[in-house]
Amino acid sequence: MPTSQTRLANRAMAFVLAGGRGSRLKELTDRRAKPAVYFGGKVRIIDFALSNALNSGIRKMAIATQYKAHSLIRHCQRGWNFFRAERNEYLDILPASQRVDESMWYLGTADAVRQNIDIVDSYDVDYIIVLAGDHIYKMDYEKMIAQHAESGADVTIGCLTVPRMEATAFGVMHVDKDMRITDFLEKPKDPPAIPGDPEHALASMGIYVFDWKFLRELLLEDAANKSSSHDFGHDLIPHIVKNGKAMAHRFADSCVMSGLEKEPYWRDVGTIDAFHEANIDLTDFIPELDMYDQSWPIWTYSELAPPAKFIHDEEERRGSAVSSLVSGGCIVSGSEIRNSLLFTGVHAHSYSSMFEVVALPYVDIGEKADLKKCVIDRGVQIPEGLVVGEDPEEDAKWFRRTDAGTVLITQDMIDARAAKLG
Repeated sequence: MPTSQTRLANRAMAFVLAGGRGSRLKELTDRRAKPAVYFGGKVRIIDFALSNALNSGIRKMAIATQYKAHSLIRHCQRGWNFFRAERNEYLDILPASQRVDESMWYLGTADAVRQNIDIVDSYDVDYIIVLAGDHIYKMDYEKMIAQHAESGADVTIGCLTVPRMEATAFGVMHVDKDMRITDFLEKPKDPPAIPGDPEHALASMGIYVFDWKFLRELLLEDAANKSSSHDFGHDLIPHIVKNGKAMAHRFADSCVMSGLEKEPYWRDVGTIDAFHEANIDLTDFIPELDMYDQSWPIWTYSELAPPAKFIHDEEERRGSAVSSLVSGGCIVSGSEIRNSLLFTGVHAHSYSSMFEVVALPYVDIGEKADLKKCVIDRGVQIPEGLVVGEDPEEDAKWFRRTDAGTVLITQDMIDARAAKLG
């Protein structure tokens, strides 16, 4: 890696915004923030942003939390406690703790940074990269910081290349031929195309690189503006586009790909259907996201668990898993698992079957249960003989069923069903 880029990483910090409610994930975020939601059999969603920063050479990080933060804070304390201050490495967790005003929580994404200006100052950095903590992707942030430094921009914005009419759900960048942003449009009905590419548009990833001195001044100005919502996307970015120099950075230019991925991978797993689909996609023969790439590992807290075990070898009672991911501590006891993803410590009992099931840690599947296309929350006890995925009306009666047919099961739902059935 070039020395100049290494110096840039050393002079940068990552500020991860992890305070969102994540309400579209429904009961999955009843007790945890969206960035703390499990993904891929082993990790949490926030681990992608943190791992990208670490693998990019950034050793100073801060995580702003707000809603239902306990699970997230505990995960970071357990899994990200290897930073050493004597090596000039820091990872600070910054809950909305009314440090600036005893009546004020974080009012917006920009305000979350503004309320911690003194902490960022103490890092003594030149650049700050602001990240959302709730997306799935692999990216070398150092390349984006290098582009920012070379262009002399006030802000550099990470952008996805998406089919033009799909960009109606995003904040869209209107750029000139040099990738300078000339307009920022929030969910436009007719998104502007990329110059020279009429079929595609540039959608914001919610990733921003700033010179810290510039951003610091801007945050203080914004805090004094009573009409502002103190949000990067709604207030600061449009202001810079209009009055300063904003540049777009294509995700494809810094996406980390192992050679197995066919195209840059980025997912917002913000709905039950998207969460289920992205997890099940990992069971494909060649998945779109390579989680096995040791050159760009996804760091996390890893529980101590014995290897997965498969037992019983009788007709209709054979412990087996096909096209599935099975984590440590799982016991597949005479159960048939297909195209499913089992997190740590899942127990599947005899004569049960699972197809396209995402089972979070320590789920227990009772005998003769037959489950299809569902997400099961952590620690749920699936009762003997439960059938899910055969009768949409019956599923919707007890559990949360999406229009696309994905069923979310929590322990509260199981208990309510048991109480009603006696």
